Amino acid sequence: MGVQISRILPKKEIEFRDLSGKTLAVDAFLWIHQFLSIIRQRDGTPLRDSNGRTTSHLSGILYRSAKLMENDIKLVWVFDGEKPDLKTMTIEERKERKEDALKKWKEALDLGNMEEARKAAQMSSSITGEMIEESKKLLSYMGIPVVQAPSEGEAQCAHMCRNNVVYSVASQDSDSLLFNTARLVRNLSITGKRKIPGKNSYVEIKPEIIELKSVLKELGITREQLVILGILVGSDYNPGIKGIGPKKALKLVKTEKTLENVLKKIEWDYDTPAQAVYDFYLNPPVEDVELKFGEVDCEKITKLLVDDHDFSQDRIDKVTKTLTQDKQKSLGSWLK
Repeated sequence: MGVQISRILPKKEIEFRDLSGKTLAVDAFLWIHQFLSIIRQRDGTPLRDSNGRTTSHLSGILYRSAKLMENDIKLVWVFDGEKPDLKTMTIEERKERKEDALKKWKEALDLGNMEEARKAAQMSSSITGEMIEESKKLLSYMGIPVVQAPSEGEAQCAHMCRNNVVYSVASQDSDSLLFNTARLVRNLSITGKRKIPGKNSYVEIKPEIIELKSVLKELGITREQLVILGILVGSDYNPGIKGIGPKKALKLVKTEKTLENVLKKIEWDYDTPAQAVYDFYLNPPVEDVELKFGEVDCEKITKLLVDDHDFSQDRIDKVTKTLTQDKQKSLGSWLK
């Protein structure tokens, strides 16, 4: 879910060319969840190979990464590590929602309601250990660095951006701003369109960049107060305070200034202390990393996708040909 504060954040639309030559840290789990949710058949069934193994994540990783690489955008995929104890309740709630969605998916299929079946199916996806390992393999075969975070992937992404290892974090969630990233790029898809829920129509979506410095200046708050704002609205570590949305939270934070003062004005009826959530955002477990970009290994990509998972040989050949051509064009800037 992440912190739902994006509508009050100052942002600027950009083009893919504005990111040319730049390195972005990807929140791997969020992107893979997107692929598992979106890349499905009409009845909601994910893409599968002849052995019944899900391949939606591999398809998404290949085509989105290849398209971005074609635009000379360098990627680093960051995977979540050990989940913090603070997230236990959120994980349990997500598990219950997925089980409920799975039940609704089956019911909709029995009724022949394909639209409802697909909608429910999109909410039922889960990432398995096998998917994670296969994703890492494919990325390495494409020459893309993989970083294993000690804890939250977005915290690690933010740490890398803050230390100029990457230009920006690429994620739909705003959590990386609370984790102190300098920049956040949203809507980094390859279609440029997003389906309107419940309608057979689409809206044009362009990438947008959010800079922490501009956020704090325009909202008139500090980074610490931004964390308090996120806690009030609700995060992956605590439910939001009933009746408090982003605008009301901003007003409260600007008036009361500190977490201690804010807590005097609200009812905190949760087992997780607000101070613990606050401290985690300010000091999450992260590690310094050195990035190493590799070469595209067409043979290994083909073996994994075509031989092992029944992808089309022609389609994979087209992608690998494009990847190797792009690598030759920008070899100097890519292997830095």
